Amino acid sequence: MSVTEKNETLSVISERHAVKKYEKGFVLPEADLNAILTAASEAPSSWNLQHWRFLVIESEADKAKLLPIAYGQTQVVDSSVTIAVLGDLEANRNTFIYDQAVEAGALPAEVRDALVGQINGAYQNPQIARDEAIRNASFASQNIMLAARSLGYDTCPMGGYNPQQLIEAFNIPARFVPTLLITVGKAAEPARPSGRFPLSEVVVKGSF
Repeated sequence: MSVTEKNETLSVISERHAVKKYEKGFVLPEADLNAILTAASEAPSSWNLQHWRFLVIESEADKAKLLPIAYGQTQVVDSSVTIAVLGDLEANRNTFIYDQAVEAGALPAEVRDALVGQINGAYQNPQIARDEAIRNASFASQNIMLAARSLGYDTCPMGGYNPQQLIEAFNIPARFVPTLLITVGKAAEPARPSGRFPLSEVVVKGSF
């Protein structure tokens, strides 16, 4: 057996598939949920601004409220939790992370000042702010799904929902843009097999 064939991380990636049907009533242990969210928060981010917030929807009342917003997709009520991954449109306000680094002696003040100036300059462009919010929230989303699978749980990323209704129903501040819903729980039925294009179709080396 080769090194790649027995690599646990590669196995988790290979085993992850979108699950639509969950064991209704299964309660996700708080420690496991926190481990999944911690893994999400350890995703990489541009300028280390950590452009994400995680809205955890787990009470029966909140699940019922979410159901019509998700166009009646029952996985949001049958799964243990649904995590709404939000992107931060004002992540330039998070530069206090550099103040902490300066105080800890890990970053020179002049470097902090240069970075903050660079960031605030970029965030004058609303399109950059939105692109960064969505891009970096996506990194965190993948960590959620892989961490859940590594702990024996299943997930489904969902783009089928009404973002404006989600904002209104769950009082999401204007600073944050919904990017994805991710259901997490125990599968009641295996995921439907899905094919993947071979590398020859998706990899271009050097130039097109």
